[in-house]
This record gives sequence, structure tokens and C-alpha cells, in this order.
Amino acid sequence: MAWYREYGGFPPSQAREVKGGIKSQSRRGGFGQNWWAKRWVELIESFGLGARLTRGRAYARKGQVVSIQMEKGCISAKVQGSRAKPYTVTMRVKPLEADAWGTIGHALRKEALFSAALLSGQMPQQIEEIFKKAKLSLFPAKKDDFTTDCSCPDGSNPCKHIAAVYYLVAEEFDRDPFLLFKLRGIEREALLELLGTGANDAEADPDDRQEEAEPLPCDPAQFWGHCATPIELGAVMLPAVAAALPRRLGGIPFWRGNEEFMGTMVDVYGAASDVGLNCTIGCNIVGKTTTQAE
Repeated sequence: MAWYREYGGFPPSQAREVKGGIKSQSRRGGFGQNWWAKRWVELIESFGLGARLTRGRAYARKGQVVSIQMEKGCISAKVQGSRAKPYTVTMRVKPLEADAWGTIGHALRKEALFSAALLSGQMPQQIEEIFKKAKLSLFPAKKDDFTTDCSCPDGSNPCKHIAAVYYLVAEEFDRDPFLLFKLRGIEREALLELLGTGANDAEADPDDRQEEAEPLPCDPAQFWGHCATPIELGAVMLPAVAAALPRRLGGIPFWRGNEEFMGTMVDVYGAASDVGLNCTIGCNIVGKTTTQAE
């Protein structure tokens, strides 16, 4: 059989079960929803790994990846295979030099669209053209730009352990495109400074800064005294968007739960909203009854 030949005449070994491993959000089909995440996946799938690619997807979905650390130019991970000790996976991406980022930042500042999109968690596909005009690439473009290594005995590189990490990283790029820039050598804060949207811009003119708010009193009696006067809350209704705060914060990096995080939070917030609405309606009815009795 083909998979026997691929593994040197021996059937593939069975990976040890992992508790609390990092599981992909994708349970079937492809990995990555946005174009930049899919572009990252195209890179690993261009290597023609055959059955190793299939097993890499299975490892990512099953939770065989124990940990992932992402730094400038480097991704390191632990992946549990058939042996007692997890294998060490290392991916190195050649970072862009500081002057290269200066050139990119100058070009990006000319288009407000890029800054607004990145701050909202999106990356316009036109950004690739900016890199191309500067004779640079956002994604690893040459063999020297990208190297991988795994401590497993498989002679193939990339192996299934590397492929599993690839897919999980793609989902993280989906969640936060700034991680792709970090891998290429620039942190989120530094990139925002290049785009002219950093925190220092808000402090450029001291006269524009708002006065500091008066701190809340520490004494409980004084604190709750602020609430002694009845407050008109207005109409109470269900929010237009469920779980707005978790949606704004984004998914938890390298999620380890068995259930999809955002979908579960939407259900929890929806149920809490229903309970809160019922409590409010009940309080209003009681209040009206009391007022009529008086």
C-alpha cells in the first residue's frame, strides 16, 4: 500500500493521546477563512507532502500540538507523536530589515484604508502590491526565506508534525493579522507607529489631552451614595449584536477547548441577555405596582 511505502515499509505509528492540546477551530474542510491565512496554507500545501499533509491536518484537529510560541522570525512548538517525549518543531522566517519596514510604512501611510482595516482585524489584499513595488514580500517567497526542522525520526521535511503547526498558525493569522507582521520582524506597536496611528500621536498636543477623571471614593458609604438618586435607564432591550465584547477582543490564541469559543460565547451571552431582560421587566412591573399602591 502507498502509505506503507511512504513510511519505509512500516505502517504509520499511533500518536499518543494529549490532554489539553491545541485544537484547530476547523473540524473539516480547509484551514483559514481570510485570504492571508489561506495564502499561508498554500505555502505548506505547495510542498507536495502527500499522506503527511493529511496526517498533519488530523494532528491539528485532534489536539496533538502541545504548545506554540511565536517570536520575530521564529515559531517553536511541541507536538506529541508516538514517543513519550513530544517532538520539537522549529520554523524560521527571515525577518525584513528595519529600513525595509520604513519603506513599507511610508507607502502604507499614503492610504488610510490600510490603517483602518488593520485596526479592525482585516488586511486589504492590495497590501501585497505595496510589498511588491518595494521589491519585498509579505510572505516567504524564496527557499532561503523559510526553514523548518523537527526532532522526529521522519526523514521528510516538512513532516506531519510541522504541517500540524502550520495549520494552527494559519488560524492564528486569521484571528490577528498583526502576528504575520510580527513573524516578518515588526511588532504591532511599531507597525502602528509607522502607519501614524500609534499611541504617541494622541499625546502630540498636551492641550488636547482630557483632564484626569476624579477617582472614585474608597469609602463604601460615599461610593454607593452616588447611586442614591434613582437613575432613568430608558428602554431596555436585547443588544443588536450578541457577545459584542468577546467579538471585539477576538478568539483566545491557540484555543485548547473542545467547543468553538466564539460560538459558545454567543450562546452564553444570548441566554444571559434573556434572563436580564426578564429581570428588568419584572422590576419595572413591581415598581409600577408599588407606585400605584402609594
